[in-house]
Amino acid sequence: MTTRYTSGRLFLLVLLGTVLGSGCRQSARPDAPANAPRFEVAEASIADVQGALKRGDCNCEQLVRAYQARIAAYDQPTGLNAIILTNPAALATAKELDAEYRRTGKMRALHCIPLIVKDNYNTAGLQTAAGSLALKGFAPTTDATVVRALKAAGAIVLAKSNMAEWAFSPMVTISSLAGETRNPYNLAHVPAGSSGGTAAAVAASFGTAGLGTDTGNSIRGPSSHNALVGFRPTLGLVSRAGIVPLYLRNDTGGPMARSVADATRLLEVMAGPDPADPLTAYSAGQVPAGGYQRFLIKDGLKGARIGVLRTLSERNPDPQVKAVFAQAVADLRRAGAVVVDVDIPDFAQVSKGQWASVFKHDVNAYLAAQGPGVPVKNIDAVLASGKYAAYIKENLQDELAHGVSPAASTAGRGEAYTDPRRIAFRRAVTAVMDRYQVGALVYPTWNNPPAKVGDFKGYKGDNSQLIAPHTGQPAFTVPMGFTYDHLPAGLQFLGRSFDEPTLIKYAYAYEQATHHRRAPARFPALPGVASQQKAGR
Repeated sequence: MTTRYTSGRLFLLVLLGTVLGSGCRQSARPDAPANAPRFEVAEASIADVQGALKRGDCNCEQLVRAYQARIAAYDQPTGLNAIILTNPAALATAKELDAEYRRTGKMRALHCIPLIVKDNYNTAGLQTAAGSLALKGFAPTTDATVVRALKAAGAIVLAKSNMAEWAFSPMVTISSLAGETRNPYNLAHVPAGSSGGTAAAVAASFGTAGLGTDTGNSIRGPSSHNALVGFRPTLGLVSRAGIVPLYLRNDTGGPMARSVADATRLLEVMAGPDPADPLTAYSAGQVPAGGYQRFLIKDGLKGARIGVLRTLSERNPDPQVKAVFAQAVADLRRAGAVVVDVDIPDFAQVSKGQWASVFKHDVNAYLAAQGPGVPVKNIDAVLASGKYAAYIKENLQDELAHGVSPAASTAGRGEAYTDPRRIAFRRAVTAVMDRYQVGALVYPTWNNPPAKVGDFKGYKGDNSQLIAPHTGQPAFTVPMGFTYDHLPAGLQFLGRSFDEPTLIKYAYAYEQATHHRRAPARFPALPGVASQQKAGR
């Protein structure tokens, strides 16, 4: 197992990057012309990757090597620090997929798509530690349900990404296992938390797409800060089984990608009931026949009604974010939408008292389910070990002192479909949507740009924690432009429960009308020597 880079491994991979560049050639097809165009992995989409494989521009093994070369050349040398470990089995898996394609001539839905997986997803035989030194070396024997589904669709777990330890911080991505991740658009700034490692890695094209988790902000916040698309699906649409929890009552996994199409393709594989997660019973019959990709409609905003949620967008916005958001609203109109201003009456009251400290209960249950190989048996042992980053000490102490069971009778601690307080909040939001006859509400994902590294007081403007985690509704973020010093901003779409099709349609149409996504300048394509491409065969 590779837990961090050794100097020897780093040298070999950097050398490989110099030889192969970050692209790959036509070795999958012997009769391909010698001057066939090189396939570049930087900013490549799932469709791009699979198109290159089908054309014979490269094979899966070469593709994985190209991404590995980018990780070696950029992650540690730049100080980005997005990756905790690379998967030593990735190349073997790639070779198996190459052999399968040669044998069958068919590709699976995500055939040879290298994924960056957050360190709180169980990955069989590969360290899963939630960023904690207390779990260093722990390799689960089974995959999380969604990881298993993605592998079955042909995806490859390429690397595990850094995260805010135990997912405690929405602002920063710092762990005792790997240190701090930075923002690839400006290394002096944070990528947000807690899925900041996945966000930074996908933004820098260390993989084709990635997985995050979202308790309050942690898919959408980092996606917004890194010019990515991030989907927080409806609670119960995606299984949480095999994911280290924060507050299971709010937790969900979801895709993080450079495009709406790629996020949609991952969601299509991840969605649906799972006996190992009872909450997913609510998703039965909710996944549309024919899948989600049919809602990738370029003119999907024509005739749509969108509500601008001033309740959130006017929460002391930074002037540059406010200006970018105003342009986003204008772009929605230009794409054919009818846009109306809305507010949620008595928002402070209906949103009050929604959080509950169930971390101790949920993490202890997770640890107990991992069998004898797990290094610590409960969260008390983590605190006693001293193996944690200093900034989360208060979180651990507070959770141990005040943590409750979700079975407690107090409203606000239960799951989204039975807890009276959460149901009332969802009804209040949905009632506003019904009154204005809108398919989605929009607002800035953050009202402020990313904070500077080390500035814990700079955490402000996060809109993601205020509605979706408690109501259980789906919320997607899409790039909406850039502010100070090349720092990205995101536009968030909030929809009705299990109405992912509408959000996909709106988000895709907005993305196609604006094309705000651009690569971070600090992480360009690696230089390659075309005549030496055969070295990777």
